[in-house]
Amino acid sequence: MREGTRAKKSLGQNFLVDGNVVSRIIAAAALSSGDAVLEIGPGRGALTARLAAAAGQVVAVERDRDLLPLLHEKLAGVSNVEVIRGDILRVDMRQLLSERRDGRWKVVANLPYNISSQILFAFIECRTAVSQMVLMLQKEVGDRLVALPGCKDYGILTVLCANYFDIERVCIVKPGSFRPVPKVDSAVLRFRVLQSPRADVGDEELFRRIVKASFGQRRKTLANCLRGLSVLAADGLLEQVLDRAGIDGRRRGETLSLDEFARLSREMRALQ
Repeated sequence: MREGTRAKKSLGQNFLVDGNVVSRIIAAAALSSGDAVLEIGPGRGALTARLAAAAGQVVAVERDRDLLPLLHEKLAGVSNVEVIRGDILRVDMRQLLSERRDGRWKVVANLPYNISSQILFAFIECRTAVSQMVLMLQKEVGDRLVALPGCKDYGILTVLCANYFDIERVCIVKPGSFRPVPKVDSAVLRFRVLQSPRADVGDEELFRRIVKASFGQRRKTLANCLRGLSVLAADGLLEQVLDRAGIDGRRRGETLSLDEFARLSREMRALQ
């Protein structure tokens, strides 16, 4: 193995080596020559050259400096790929994309397991720059994203992503498709960005705070979880909000639907 290309556990690296899985990802992205693609963590480039062959423009952001020589060598002569060294969680994605092209981008990536949730939160924030994402994640995270209220997988990420994306599972990927071989299954999911949020939440920042607080201590009732929010510090305000939203505060946060969280957010904003 080339020096410097060994997977680094600290960066959550598991390199995709299965060409059949690569083909399924490319097919799910439904690319054309008019598309621009952002790839996060190209690694050894298993996806990158195939993306370049199918799309008009590819920008690949790689954090590991040791992989850059291999990527540049593998992509030599491929004129529509730009490889950038950077940490995607520190990059201003709106600026990165808008400087290179007007219009919306597609995102295709085999995400590092250890930062996949953080990346999803980042894409919620810059979703207007993106039309679609095809992402490989740990299956556990994928299960959370498509979970229904009341089950153990349902959580903050489920609710927030449901408001902004249509999400469907493309396929399950077994550990043998990677090197090194992980201990868990992975899942490829397709995210289509909605033209407008699925629910009217009134105030997006307040909505996020309510959702996060509601799942902060899963064994506590919704009322006890929300009591710590500073916006509800006034005596009796929490009870008013719950009453106006038609939600029993004795329920747990994990039982609330997206629409119920949206009602809470709207009523809380109205009473502030």
